[in-house]
Amino acid sequence: MTQHHPEPADRAATARLDAVCDLIVPDARESAGLHRYDGLSQDLSSDGVTRALERLGHGPAPEDAHDAAHLEVFESGLRWTYEELEAHRRNPLLHLSNLELACYDREYAPAEQRAAAKLAHLRTWPEAVDTAVRTLDEVAAPVARALLPSVRGMAVDLGEGLGRDAEPAVEAALSAHGRLVAHIEGLAESGDPDCAVGAEVLAREMGAWEGMPVDLEQLAGQARTERDRLRELLQEACSRLDPHTGPLALVDRLRRDHPDSEGILAEARAVTEEVLAFTREHGLVPWTDGECRVGIAPPSRRWGMAAMSWAAPEEDDAPSWFHVTPPEPDWPAEDVEDWLEVFSRTTLPAITVHEVAPGHYTHARALRRAPSAVRRRLIGVTFAEGWAHYAEEMVIEAGFRENDPRYRIGTCLEGLVRVVRLACSIGLHTGELSLDEAIARFREDAYLGEAAARSEALRGTFDIGYGRYTWGRLVILELRERARALWGPDFSLSRFHAALLALGSPPLGLLDHALTIG
Repeated sequence: MTQHHPEPADRAATARLDAVCDLIVPDARESAGLHRYDGLSQDLSSDGVTRALERLGHGPAPEDAHDAAHLEVFESGLRWTYEELEAHRRNPLLHLSNLELACYDREYAPAEQRAAAKLAHLRTWPEAVDTAVRTLDEVAAPVARALLPSVRGMAVDLGEGLGRDAEPAVEAALSAHGRLVAHIEGLAESGDPDCAVGAEVLAREMGAWEGMPVDLEQLAGQARTERDRLRELLQEACSRLDPHTGPLALVDRLRRDHPDSEGILAEARAVTEEVLAFTREHGLVPWTDGECRVGIAPPSRRWGMAAMSWAAPEEDDAPSWFHVTPPEPDWPAEDVEDWLEVFSRTTLPAITVHEVAPGHYTHARALRRAPSAVRRRLIGVTFAEGWAHYAEEMVIEAGFRENDPRYRIGTCLEGLVRVVRLACSIGLHTGELSLDEAIARFREDAYLGEAAARSEALRGTFDIGYGRYTWGRLVILELRERARALWGPDFSLSRFHAALLALGSPPLGLLDHALTIG
């Protein structure tokens, strides 16, 4: 497949960037679109990780000061993750991502080419699984239990679309998958019952990837302030919609106004068209081109309720996918209802703004035009999620659904989920909260039902930095106020957003560079 952008002319600088990408193979393949990694699994053995780390940092830095700093932060983050934290021994999610085949479902290349890559990748499963079984020796029991559904889901429809010639590879992969399931099941029983990594580790995990120190106590205080702000806004919006019903009862009623399992896709498609049209009309981001489709998430990705799978920066253009996850048909009726409430007509619009426009989808369109390989390939997750979360409320300022308080209610409810993630990430991993207490926080502070609250709390056991949504949003808002003061009458949302997105998806500690290019 022809790459979307030519390789940089400076091969020494490219080799240094390649060394980073070699340690983030699943993200480099799917999020950045480096399809030289198609059909390959990353070597996550202890020896393989050590060899890859030795290749980091050799060669000249990029000439551009921002790109040099961006690259150095990623190198620092990888050294922390693999050398100090040894996450490949602690977190099965790294190994699951390494086995992931859903990346070949996107239409980035002809079907035959993608099927061949998928089969080649499938053939790596036995060795990659055996590596995972040998390497995953420090997994906490709550982490193993939380990820077991995703581990089991890896084998659903495993050989679909590969033909009869693939049967031996499918059989070998299924056998390997059974070994992985058994290992994770064993860890769920015998692993450390305490999943807390400790305050120092959590702060390092968050800060190492952002090029800035992290004060957990300060962040926890910001989370409380943000929670109180959102609850006040929620109270005001509920009073506008129905002054005779209290917020708790009204939210409960609004959450129960949702499509059934079969209707989720149709409603998501309609709202997707709406948010794209609004974003274009108001010029909120530089790019809204391309095609965004809506579909059901692959089985191995159904631990999340909604997600964007975008056309990546370094590949030929193709449709992006807004994936949604309906409840499983064999769930108890009560759990089905709890899950469907996430897609209520009050919250689905905010979710769609986050995932599509001006959130992840339009961010991806900007990434395709980023001016350097570093910015296109090294995609900071905290900025990406912070940007999409920022977009949810930002569109209100631009007039989105301005006469419908339900959208404000929806953004408050989504915001409360994100701020409780931040609070629970800190609480779970400093030992201040138990898993049951975290579930209760999601129920009480974010108004979630039991199934959704449990899913959110369980995610915090293995995705320890999932408070990044609120954190990233707050950093963007603080930068926006400084831009407003610096640029004075020349400030506009369009100008600020264009300057920010020109940086790609940078570490938070580098966002100040937007003020100099805006």
